[in-house]
Amino acid sequence: MNKTQREKLKKRLLEPGLVLAPGVFDMVSLRLADTFGFDALYMTGFGTVASHLGLPDAGLATYSDMLGRVSVMAAMAKTPLIADADTGYGGLINLRHTVRGYEAAGAAAIQLEDQEFPKKCGHTLGRRVIPMEDMVQKIQVAVEARQDPNFLIIARTDARTSLGLDEAIRRAQSYALAGADILFVESPESEDEMRQIGQSLKTPLVANMVEKGRTPVLSRDALEALGYKLAIFPVTALLASVHAMQNVYKQFQTQGSSADGQVPLFDFTDLTQLMGFEDIWEFEKRFGTTK
Repeated sequence: MNKTQREKLKKRLLEPGLVLAPGVFDMVSLRLADTFGFDALYMTGFGTVASHLGLPDAGLATYSDMLGRVSVMAAMAKTPLIADADTGYGGLINLRHTVRGYEAAGAAAIQLEDQEFPKKCGHTLGRRVIPMEDMVQKIQVAVEARQDPNFLIIARTDARTSLGLDEAIRRAQSYALAGADILFVESPESEDEMRQIGQSLKTPLVANMVEKGRTPVLSRDALEALGYKLAIFPVTALLASVHAMQNVYKQFQTQGSSADGQVPLFDFTDLTQLMGFEDIWEFEKRFGTTK
């Protein structure tokens, strides 16, 4: 990720129309999504922790775990990558280190949230938030820490579920004043609540579309009409992948083979092309193989 691509995303957010950022959770999903020409991709914390560590999104991944994922994804992506950084992985000095690390790794934007540590997935119960003043300070540190002004700070509040919508909006307004470039009011529970958020906040807004989560999944036109600028779909591809794999493994268990399988499969030749085998074959033609 270079400065030009960060500038491209920042400029796109100022243009008309909803910016769509599908979720990516490993290098296969990253490489595939990168072929579609989206304006941005979203490195989902839920999916990345699940695929990389096999653990729930509950504050168990470390800064080093996630920085490693950001580094390899951003280095390969041609599309601006928005990266989830949970609560910043510690106190204010840790948060400064996280912002600088994610920026150096090539992310186009970093998402920070106001949950207590350890955080939890935003569409689960039991989330608690830190005092608003503490999050304001975290955002101020994040803004000061970045080297490139085009590296965007996304401020997320999880206050809706535990403290109500009015408090969530009040926090988001304060986070905007602290310098956040994009606001993320997590898990509104109806279209009317989403409308209130859009009417109350003027900073670009994130809509988090989680299928069967706490927020209704709406169309592109509906989200635009409600005032949202960036729509992330963090787990859609992951849910589809797990469903397909479940059916494949079930077939192995019942039939003992993939012969006559009913699950649609990606073409193997296309997969080799997606993963870059053509470059390997061309290299071997030029230089031969090691004996």
